[in-house]
Amino acid sequence: MDTNQGDVFISMIVPAYNEEKILSDSVLKFDKFFSEKNYSYEILVVNDGSSDKTKEIALNLEKVVENFRLVSYEKNQGKGYAVKLGMSEAKGKFRLMADADNSTPIEEIDGFLPFFDEGYDVVIGSRAKGGRGENVKLEQPFYRILLAKSANLIIRIMAVSGISDTQCGFKCFSSKSAEDIFPRMRIKRWGWDIEALAIAQRKGFKIKETPVSWFNRAESRVRPIKGAITTLIELIKIKWNIITGKYK
Repeated sequence: MDTNQGDVFISMIVPAYNEEKILSDSVLKFDKFFSEKNYSYEILVVNDGSSDKTKEIALNLEKVVENFRLVSYEKNQGKGYAVKLGMSEAKGKFRLMADADNSTPIEEIDGFLPFFDEGYDVVIGSRAKGGRGENVKLEQPFYRILLAKSANLIIRIMAVSGISDTQCGFKCFSSKSAEDIFPRMRIKRWGWDIEALAIAQRKGFKIKETPVSWFNRAESRVRPIKGAITTLIELIKIKWNIITGKYK
């Protein structure tokens, strides 16, 4: 893969809402990883109206991390809104969205990049059984596993076919696909992954789902029941948008 095209080879977009406890450590890990590569990069943290010290910590990181940028706004809008804004602000040839808790280790991007040479436009991480299931660390409660599997079945029926794990927080887009997909997006919160992939499929972009390691971080702020309800509501909106042709 040619790593010399464009000013920025890869942009990493990190949506952050009340991540004061983990943000600094995660960004420093991301920067250390990329600094050892032979390509240019930038790390964009999008502060989604945090009420804690996330913004203050990010401003301090700007002073010590050369390739770091903060995008921030005062009112919480949702993860989907933050990712969309980050993608629009990014300059990279490839644009990686990753969660602030580093649940999927940043090293997994090494396995993503070759797929773009094979003609894929979007590469997404998968925690689904049948991939590297042995690398999904810290078992989740049974009800969370059942909830995730049930939700995925509904998602595949209603919006995104052939994808085993739409919700893994580790996805990379070519600049071309990102600049076509994200301006069309309307979902602001948890359902953004589904919407992005639904649009990608309908625009004819080639999607690669590949297994990744994943760690169920104890400090994660995700609340499964609340998130599932919100995602279901947004899935219905996505289906309606598909039926009414709003993504065209």
